[in-house]
Amino acid sequence: MNIWIVIPAYNEEKTIGDVIDSLKEKGWKNIIVVNDGSKDRTAEIAKSKEAVVISHPKNMGLGAALRSGLSKALELGADIAVTFDADGQHDVSDVKKLVEAANHADLVIGYRRMIDIPLNKKIGNFVLNVVTRVLGGPFTDSQSGLRALNRRALQKIKITCERYAVSSEILIRARKSGLRISEVPAICRFSEYSKKKGTTIASGIRILLHLLRLRAFMISGG
Repeated sequence: MNIWIVIPAYNEEKTIGDVIDSLKEKGWKNIIVVNDGSKDRTAEIAKSKEAVVISHPKNMGLGAALRSGLSKALELGADIAVTFDADGQHDVSDVKKLVEAANHADLVIGYRRMIDIPLNKKIGNFVLNVVTRVLGGPFTDSQSGLRALNRRALQKIKITCERYAVSSEILIRARKSGLRISEVPAICRFSEYSKKKGTTIASGIRILLHLLRLRAFMISGG
């Protein structure tokens, strides 16, 4: 089975090397790093680890990075693509669980058992989970960056959101396309470094507004 790991990365020179190494130690050799306009050594380090590196000329956002990475995985013949965060919060042991679950579902979300999650992230994730449930279905952790998509999902889900709203968009579009969606528990460890990244209350409000516009667009046939 042709499995690719897709890692969106923006200024992740502190962690990207260790993340790639840990994935390879578990046998995941096919790795795509989307260098989303980083101003540090992210791309250089990823290339030194023999990852396939896609570089955006400027920072375009998480959604754009996932679109580039998942499109590349599909181009490379992926049967399953697993998205994995670059900041070290995910446990590489969970990748196998997602891949196994993707044999029976089109989209698998790793819902996080969060350790030391900051309050602002907890509130932001809670609000977005509620909104995503209203718009797309009852998901436990709509904002998880750990997910697996089989070939059918890679072909069906067309990402349009440029930034953090992409996590909810993927679920909403999967539901609209009639894809089989499942969830598996996953470990998430927030270090002092990773606490500074990801969804906050402010970004949650921006995502909420974007999702409402997205929903209106999809209802109109988009």
